[in-house]
Amino acid sequence: MAGPQPPPWVHAAVLLCLLGLGGAIEIPMDPSIQNELSQPPTITKQSVKDHIVDPRDNILIECEAKGNPAPSFHWTRNSRFFNVAKDPRVSMRRRSGTLVIDFRSGGRPEEYEGEYQCFARNKFGTALSNRIRLQVSKSPLWPKENLDPVVVQEGAPLTLQCNPPPGLPSPVIFWMSSSMEPITQDKRVSQGHNGDLYFSNVMVQDMQTDYSCNARFHFTHTIQQKNPFTLKVLTNHPYNDSSLRNHPDMYSARGVAERTPSFMYPQGTASSQMVLRGMDLLLECIASGVPTPDIAWYKKGGDLPSDKAKFENFNKALRITSVSEEDSGEYFCLASNKMGSIRHTISVRVKAAPYWLDEPKNLILAPGEDGRLVCRANGNPKPTVQWMVNGEPLQSAPPNPNREVAGDTIIFRDTQISSRAVYQCNTSNEHGYLLANAFVSVLDVPPRMMSPRNQLIRVILYNRTRLDCPFFGSPIPTLRWFKNGQGSNLDGGNYHVFENGSLEIQMIRKEDQGIYTCVATNILGKAENQVRLEVKDPTRIFRMPEDQVVKRGTTVQLECRVKHDPSLKLTVSWLKDDQPLYIGNRMKKEDDSLTIFGVAERDQGSYTCVASTELDQDRAKAYLTVLGRPDKPRDLELTDLAERSVRLTWIPGDDNNSPITDYVVQFEEDQFQPGVWHDHSKFPGSVNSAVLQLSPYVNYQFRVIAVNEVGSSHPSLPSERYRTSGAPPESNPSDVKGEGTRKNNMEITWTPMNATSAFGPNLRYIVKWRRRETRETWNNATVWGSRYVVGQTPVYVPYEIRVQAENDFGKGPEPDTVIGYSGEDYPRAAPTDVKIRVLNSTAISLQWNRVYSDTVQGQLREYRAYYWRESSLLKSLWVSQKRQQAGFPGDRLRGVVSRLFPYSNYKLEMVVVNGRGDGPRSETKEFTTPEGVPSAPRRFRVRQPNPQTINLEWDHPEHPNGILTGYSLRYVPFNGTKLGKQMVENFSPNQTKFTVQRADPVSRYRFTLSARTQVGSGEAVTEESPASPNEATPTAAPPTLPPTTVGATGAVSSTDATATAAATEATTVPTIPTVAPTTIATTVATTTTTTAAATMESPPTTRIKTHESALPPSSPLTPLLTRPSAPDEQSIWNVTVLPNSKWANITWKHNLGPGTDFVVEYIDSNHTKKTVPVKAQAQPVQLTDLYPGMTYTLRVYSRDNEGISSTVITFVTAYTNNRADISTQGWFIGLMCAIALLVLILLIVCFIKRSRGGKYPVREKKDVPLGPEDPKEEDGSFDYSDEDNKPLQGSQTSLDGTIKQQESDDSLVDYGEGGEGQFNEDGSFIGQYTVKKDKEETEGNESSEATSPVNAIYSLA
Repeated sequence: MAGPQPPPWVHAAVLLCLLGLGGAIEIPMDPSIQNELSQPPTITKQSVKDHIVDPRDNILIECEAKGNPAPSFHWTRNSRFFNVAKDPRVSMRRRSGTLVIDFRSGGRPEEYEGEYQCFARNKFGTALSNRIRLQVSKSPLWPKENLDPVVVQEGAPLTLQCNPPPGLPSPVIFWMSSSMEPITQDKRVSQGHNGDLYFSNVMVQDMQTDYSCNARFHFTHTIQQKNPFTLKVLTNHPYNDSSLRNHPDMYSARGVAERTPSFMYPQGTASSQMVLRGMDLLLECIASGVPTPDIAWYKKGGDLPSDKAKFENFNKALRITSVSEEDSGEYFCLASNKMGSIRHTISVRVKAAPYWLDEPKNLILAPGEDGRLVCRANGNPKPTVQWMVNGEPLQSAPPNPNREVAGDTIIFRDTQISSRAVYQCNTSNEHGYLLANAFVSVLDVPPRMMSPRNQLIRVILYNRTRLDCPFFGSPIPTLRWFKNGQGSNLDGGNYHVFENGSLEIQMIRKEDQGIYTCVATNILGKAENQVRLEVKDPTRIFRMPEDQVVKRGTTVQLECRVKHDPSLKLTVSWLKDDQPLYIGNRMKKEDDSLTIFGVAERDQGSYTCVASTELDQDRAKAYLTVLGRPDKPRDLELTDLAERSVRLTWIPGDDNNSPITDYVVQFEEDQFQPGVWHDHSKFPGSVNSAVLQLSPYVNYQFRVIAVNEVGSSHPSLPSERYRTSGAPPESNPSDVKGEGTRKNNMEITWTPMNATSAFGPNLRYIVKWRRRETRETWNNATVWGSRYVVGQTPVYVPYEIRVQAENDFGKGPEPDTVIGYSGEDYPRAAPTDVKIRVLNSTAISLQWNRVYSDTVQGQLREYRAYYWRESSLLKSLWVSQKRQQAGFPGDRLRGVVSRLFPYSNYKLEMVVVNGRGDGPRSETKEFTTPEGVPSAPRRFRVRQPNPQTINLEWDHPEHPNGILTGYSLRYVPFNGTKLGKQMVENFSPNQTKFTVQRADPVSRYRFTLSARTQVGSGEAVTEESPASPNEATPTAAPPTLPPTTVGATGAVSSTDATATAAATEATTVPTIPTVAPTTIATTVATTTTTTAAATMESPPTTRIKTHESALPPSSPLTPLLTRPSAPDEQSIWNVTVLPNSKWANITWKHNLGPGTDFVVEYIDSNHTKKTVPVKAQAQPVQLTDLYPGMTYTLRVYSRDNEGISSTVITFVTAYTNNRADISTQGWFIGLMCAIALLVLILLIVCFIKRSRGGKYPVREKKDVPLGPEDPKEEDGSFDYSDEDNKPLQGSQTSLDGTIKQQESDDSLVDYGEGGEGQFNEDGSFIGQYTVKKDKEETEGNESSEATSPVNAIYSLA
């Protein structure tokens, strides 16, 4: 591939090398060449030949030219010199020949009409413009005329002539009524090309309006209106019955005689028409007749040109665009109606104004070279050719021995500098003319390079490339190429030099890289340039996307892995169906793949991966087929209608690339459940017609649902309804029951029959019943619902019940007999001889005597014990006395009540329960449960104030379950998987704190604490000491659990360092499959972060909450955030997180293929989701740019199948621990110095005040002592804050209003503010402050204002 292409003017200069006879180029636009090279004038812009101007505007006649030196301009008007300077209205633009005629100061534009021609001249020749015919646009008024009403017989033809005034250009004609409504046109009434309005036949409705011809003039934007025509129609049918307009025989219905067609335009049977080549040919035929005739067009001896011919004006006009000589011939139009036809022939002749075959081009030659100018044109008739030089006829020009004229060609031999001139070729016939300028320039220029020097061209290996070396010179220089300064010319073999000097390398190789030099030489000198060629590796897609077939809603990934030259920037883009792919929310584009989530039907198509650099690109295409649910069936049809069957036929919908496996036919009936659809039958996907078996007396409506592997289609539109005839029921209602709702009734219920089993109208039920084994006659009732209540029945008596269906066509079959029972009453007796035996601290056994069956008065459901906790044997413990119950179903004599609280007093009662409810209660029994083991201690806290000490604190158990005898603490040091010696400590029941001195500053400690009673130790709670700042959190403990015990672990973020040991409070995270079905320890790892306070508490701590019964005390915990065993199926497990403050290392295990790529997905507390793609075998993975103290959830899944994923885990990054001691910070030291200086100043002021005393405002009433109950007055008492006037917490107020403080003996007297103060005559206070120094320390927390510098200033002010 070649490098950047040179600008177009460079190619123009290169073409100079190819100039032979008649070569023509433009002088390069390079300013340095333009300024040096002489050039005859060339016309670059001019007005059109027929120049029509608006009389309201100034006239502008354009003429622009170029040349070196710049040309001068003059004009002729009507072939005579036009003196611009003599006319004050006429001016010529600067550096241009454009004329401007200004009428702002008056004048008539018509005075300047004529034929203008522009001459551009410099010392090397003269160029001419076309002869420009200037005309002023005209829009004359319509001549005034009085138009008599036009009277015509109905059915006769009519032409309303427009005859618009002649305008320049011709106006546009249209017809309207006087109310400015357009005249409706059709094949009967239409406007001709000449502007007349033609009626093929006049109808009486045509006189409902008048007709006015309007002419719109283009330049003046005015509309001239002709006086309207009034039309009167004579008719044999005086009434204008609009219903006859669409009558099939409208004319005979109105008494109008039918007649054969005749032509209104053109007249006669033949005419001729001439058209110029390249113009549009318009042929028109308008015919009259009753009925209105139809027009058809034909060409004699051939077909109409379909690509250029079109019909207009209701087929009355034929337009052929851009005609040529082939369009000459005879055309005829055929007008026909039912009465006959008529034909008109139009002979078309195509003439031609002159048009170029070979237009003369500018000729640039070197001294002594030969050349020629050719001027060939064609036309009909044949145009003549006239040559001019510098605007004068060639015959009158000075003779030139080096010039020879041969008809349409001028030949130049051995040209010299004096041969420079501008030649004009004028070719003309009766239809027009063509004028062309072509100059002859003779140049003498040494070689010059036209491209930038030392270009860098980068090409792709094995490609074909071309090195351009554009140059300029006269005579034509010769060009040679060299590589890396070698002396041999490059031509032949892998190299090929073109005539314009470009060097082509047919197949680039690595050894072709280097510096190439081109040298241009002529008799005047030489010039050279260099091009540096770099060879780059091609861009190739080595792993292409593959065709895939996926289900709708799944995730698909299209791979596109690319190899490219590393020095080039690679861009990977995707096309869908060869159009740029919009990457929406459901798509994710990576460097080597495209992933589509939730594939939809619109995603189907071809996907093209385009890997491109600035030099080349590679493409790979794959087709994605989406298996979607089928489209709904359509066009349901019922055929073969029978009494109990019908055939349903449908047209299948599109299967959306997944074959239809089944069709489900559903029905709906409008009597029992209107609007509810039921499944009727199911058919294979290969059929589209089925016979449906129907039930009697159902008004069926059917629809069909198509099913494939992806899912079900939407239901089809319903079919028409079909009602079957009725019949007696063939079945009876089901689920017949008899049950009492009260003690003296029985409610008979059943499931009502549906529409397909009713078989007829007025479905009803005959209900029969009688007492069992009494042989009494049957009672019966007819019911329309689904229940019937029998009243006045004995208590709990069996009945025989029958329910039979019946409709208007008859009864159903004999029903089966069902046994039901009347209502129950409450039991009359309670269990007796209730005995209680205490089994353990939480369970008792019960034993009782059964009651007699006749006292149950119903069906015995159960014996039930009601019990409640009366009190605890621990006198200070409050208990709930909520009643609880335990049921013992059936006729039993004993049972066990469990889940009791140990060490408590209970009461118990028993009852008999039947369907109605509870019977009377037995006598109340009392029992006491013995002591048990306590629950786990609450709020177990582990803190590490310094590296040498660990503080433990806890609260008493929530349920002591007896008298506490003490606490047991077991703790063991560990470092990774290495365990130290376990130590045991026993404490008294009142001790809730303990301090451990660390022997090993590196190891951490695991503490297990439990409470004891005389029965033994209770549940334990386990905590670990905080991790060091450099240790990852959480820490994996040694996995030494027994193989039958699995810890379902998870991670939860918390800011509370408390661990609750109760198993019921443990938080359960999603469990991992394939866990052994034995004991499960529900474990939660709570990652806790403690904010650094003034006491510098411990760094982040990992807490483990566990159930003691699931883990032996000596067993280490399962590692945090890990899965203990590998599953059998493809999966990802054992995900381990080692976080720091701003990063975390992730590892995991899997049983997927060795080349599997993964994605790590993590979400922070702000719900910001990020993903990190991971190549195969790239563990561990480090997550960077994390935030300290932030909670993250994380999972790992396969990039090829997102369904293969690990469980979601949670971790917390550590707080940043690199904060320096505040006491060493510069800002803190400066702040303390400022405060010290302020305190020093305040002390000095205070000392001065004490030495001289001060005057303070006091109350006006001197005799009133200052007390705490005195309200503040505006005139000023002592200014105390609100806190100073309030009693301190825990203080008491005496009867005399003074404050008696419990925790402080401080008073106003201590500060010299008591009642012993002295006052002088002006009311000022005389005294001194006597502040206790010890009060400054002990009272600092009670009043924040007492010792503040601000309050001190207020008190001294």
